[in-house]
Amino acid sequence: MSDRPEISVVIPSWNTLDYLVACLESLDRAPKPSIEIIVVENGSEDGSREYLERKRPDVRLVVNERNEGFARACNQGIELARGRYVFLLNTDTEIRGDALARLHAFLEEHPEYGCVAPRLVHPDGRTQPTVQAFPNLWTPLFFATPLERWMPNSRELRRYFLRDWDQESSRDIDQPPAAALLVRAQVLAEVGVFDETFWLFFNDVDLSMRIGKAGWKTRYLADAQVLHHVGGSTRKFASFVPEWQRNRLAFYRKHFGRPAGVWVKTCVAFAYLDWLASRVWGKLRGRGGEPLGPTTREFGRFLRS
Repeated sequence: MSDRPEISVVIPSWNTLDYLVACLESLDRAPKPSIEIIVVENGSEDGSREYLERKRPDVRLVVNERNEGFARACNQGIELARGRYVFLLNTDTEIRGDALARLHAFLEEHPEYGCVAPRLVHPDGRTQPTVQAFPNLWTPLFFATPLERWMPNSRELRRYFLRDWDQESSRDIDQPPAAALLVRAQVLAEVGVFDETFWLFFNDVDLSMRIGKAGWKTRYLADAQVLHHVGGSTRKFASFVPEWQRNRLAFYRKHFGRPAGVWVKTCVAFAYLDWLASRVWGKLRGRGGEPLGPTTREFGRFLRS
């Protein structure tokens, strides 16, 4: 009999020891088919590597001496995966009940689906609205610019954030987050793994687009719940906003062409000038606030990228 696991769980880890412990313990408790757990330790300085080496001999450990980014870490784990399915899982998650078994059963019963995502919930059980539609050329103008503040209920924001759906019922979707996502290994072999151009953000959007273009469907399964401590890892990343902007720019260039990159830069310039005007006006009125230099320098680097 083959000892090949049914599911390979791939967990990128960076400075989230407490979350990592809880995540692994939730996997231990969860009803599930046979699994292997692969943790890619991304240069943590909080004892995560030492914990895994001492306490979790069942885990296949990959050690990076520095933070190689989310996409690269996931790919390192996927390269080692032996399962028929790959379960991409963040450290700041905990499996609730039989969620993993439900996800697996869905893909077993529906061969036309390439992947399935659970409902992510807060610790108090509230649903997290994490699923989005694919971005288009209107999205950079209405999201993360003054228009988001001036027109919070615009048609584009309603479309992009799926605001007409409470995400408490199951349906086919475009873009689930990779915080918890069960994917057929066959699909990853067909469409490719994460594009490492997207170091931290938009890598899951890009993957979802490629899966859809290849003819596979993606399902959101509301009755499979995974607790998600939002931003448990990313909030520790000092360059969160600049990295998000760089990754978004790369995404638009890849999927919409280089002119779309100019468009994204224009939208970011709109947001920067609004931010600059508000800070200058505040200083003229004698208010303090963050210094202008760091953000201005980051904006300049972004324009040159």
